[in-house]
Amino acid sequence: MSKKKDRFDVSEIVRSIPAAAAAAAALSTEERAGLVNALKSKLQNLAGEHADVLESLTPKIRKRVEALRELQSQLDELEENFLEERKALEAKYQKLYEPLYTKRFGIVNGAVAASGVDQGGADLSEEKGVPNFWLTAMKTHEVLAEQIMERDEGALKYLKDIKWCRINEPKGFKLEFLFDTNPYFENTVLTKNYHMIDEDEPILEKATG
Repeated sequence: MSKKKDRFDVSEIVRSIPAAAAAAAALSTEERAGLVNALKSKLQNLAGEHADVLESLTPKIRKRVEALRELQSQLDELEENFLEERKALEAKYQKLYEPLYTKRFGIVNGAVAASGVDQGGADLSEEKGVPNFWLTAMKTHEVLAEQIMERDEGALKYLKDIKWCRINEPKGFKLEFLFDTNPYFENTVLTKNYHMIDEDEPILEKATG
């Protein structure tokens, strides 16, 4: 990123965004996956890696373990189906979100009038849109608020929009921060890529940008 003045580092602020999103939207999935993996590991130990333990069990208990392995296979299959359907559902609703995001951008930046707001005869000197919308939104977010320092606020007042999109190679997602022309840096778009350990798990491997 080409900066005019070294005043603002967006990476410090956006670093906590995926953690907040995961906690808010995918925690139950993570917990469920953790329990499933723990059970799977335990059964594998009993039936595979620690064959001596399995051999030490009575025939009736071994049959019960085999029944548990079969149940685990069914659970794995259902989990795979769930993840596939969730991916399709996310893609469907992402398309439904887009026109709403576009309207929000227009209202926030004064490009369009909000429903029910009459702009006819408005004072030309009056500020348009919603000044400092994103700065206020971040400062009132319980996680992000802790990441925003006083030195960051000046630049964040010029933030016009934040866009999200999924990336496939490597698996993860991308955030784009759209800024108006400002005295803090030359770039009007700052990009942050988040690479996940597993596409279906909210575990961050690394962030770039």
